[in-house]
Amino acid sequence: MSLDLGKQTNTKGQLASLFSIWKFFGGIPVLKGVDIDIVAGEVHALLGGNGSGKSTLMKILSGAYQKDSGNIIVNGQSVNFPDPQTAHSYGIYLVPQEPKIFPNMTVFDNIICGMKVKESAFSERVEAYARDLGFEGSIMDNAYSLSIANQQLLEIIRGLVRDVRILILDEPTSTLAFKEVSALFERIKILTKRGIGVFFISHRINEIFEISDRISVLRDGNIVFTKDTRNCTAQEAIKAMLPALDDDESTEISSAKLEAKAKVTADKSEAILRIEHLSGYGFSDVSFSVYEGEVLGLAGVVGAGRTELAHAVIGLDPFSRGKVVFKGVELKNRSPLKCLEVGLGYVPEDRYLHGIFLDLPNKYTITAAVLSQISKPLISKKKEENLAREFIKNLNIKANSADQISRTLSGGNQQKVVLAKILSANPSLVILDEPTRGVDAKARLDIYKLIRELQKKGTSIILISSDLQEIIQESSRILVMHAGRIAAEFKSSNFDLEKITSAAFGLGVSI
Repeated sequence: MSLDLGKQTNTKGQLASLFSIWKFFGGIPVLKGVDIDIVAGEVHALLGGNGSGKSTLMKILSGAYQKDSGNIIVNGQSVNFPDPQTAHSYGIYLVPQEPKIFPNMTVFDNIICGMKVKESAFSERVEAYARDLGFEGSIMDNAYSLSIANQQLLEIIRGLVRDVRILILDEPTSTLAFKEVSALFERIKILTKRGIGVFFISHRINEIFEISDRISVLRDGNIVFTKDTRNCTAQEAIKAMLPALDDDESTEISSAKLEAKAKVTADKSEAILRIEHLSGYGFSDVSFSVYEGEVLGLAGVVGAGRTELAHAVIGLDPFSRGKVVFKGVELKNRSPLKCLEVGLGYVPEDRYLHGIFLDLPNKYTITAAVLSQISKPLISKKKEENLAREFIKNLNIKANSADQISRTLSGGNQQKVVLAKILSANPSLVILDEPTRGVDAKARLDIYKLIRELQKKGTSIILISSDLQEIIQESSRILVMHAGRIAAEFKSSNFDLEKITSAAFGLGVSI
């Protein structure tokens, strides 16, 4: 049996068009009247920085989210998808960045899960898809043994058996090796030759230019650029992603560059932290140093490996090789608490998962890292209260008291509570992972002020941020990560938004 996709679409026919799509989260527009389409047999690549709206747009097309306004036309018919199952009935299937696999079920059962079919009559069809797409192993094996590449193929076959006409691939190569990426691209070509349209989301510019027929760039919830790939250059696409700065913003960035020249540089102080050839999940052979009083910016896009690296450095996740040397001593058998005890602190990207006791008084989070200092042997309620009040005042935390439940605070004030917890231990170096994500403008300015105050007193900082203007404004030096490695280094004298963005998306830059 050969691969049979049923009735084939004219390879030049339009499969779907989206008109004036708006989406709001918490009253904030994430998509602002987006227009986009896809035709049969094409790979339409979506490119954009973190938070530009790519995944939100595709989740609306696939039924995971619902649009707030606008129109979706599929096969000439105006449609609305209240859930993914409805989108499947129109031939639209999204393969997520992280495949959704039931490990203790067979591959076959994973594929047909949720479908009302006779297994005996359907297995031959699934076998044919698996064989023609190069799936390795038996569809009757349990899914727990599958490689990431085969998990993605399982997801693609899930779409095929649902008669997919539009396949959405969200960062499909982020965890694949080079050979696996080449194999995936060959399989995409098989699908497009049969009239399937593919939306391809990726942060890897070289891959987009290799596989796509058309490129659209999203920036701040808008489509700002669409062009046939053959008529487009990588630099054009990069420039389209850059924010349109007004005169005040341009002056702010220029002033930040001048100010950065006066900041601490590597040749004027001793290295407080050395990362030597560190490798682990999501990053490989990373080496760099951080110097006393320096703000080292760590830039990159989602999937670059920055948070995974931070987790390995402070002991949240294991690593496979390399060294972490802090104040001249190699740190072995690390944990966040052990690191903090020697002066290495971490403010996590996900404050809810790793940072804060949401349903307890904020003072319990603020003092959690220094319980030994306020206990002899029982916790001194007076010392606990005084310490919490001190940080509430110093960090301008808007709370009624130290006893206010953390969940009732705003996002920005919750983030300040997490910062207070780490700073109460008086660390010599702090890793700030996306410290201004999900906070309001006032809290953001307060956090910037705190960073500068810490630097003035000699505290070193690693600033991980997806906001490149934030990185440029606050850093003494910038490292850019791409695909798990350090792709470029920028000193304060040559901070350049376009070059930093290019490096973050995998383009070589001359520094």
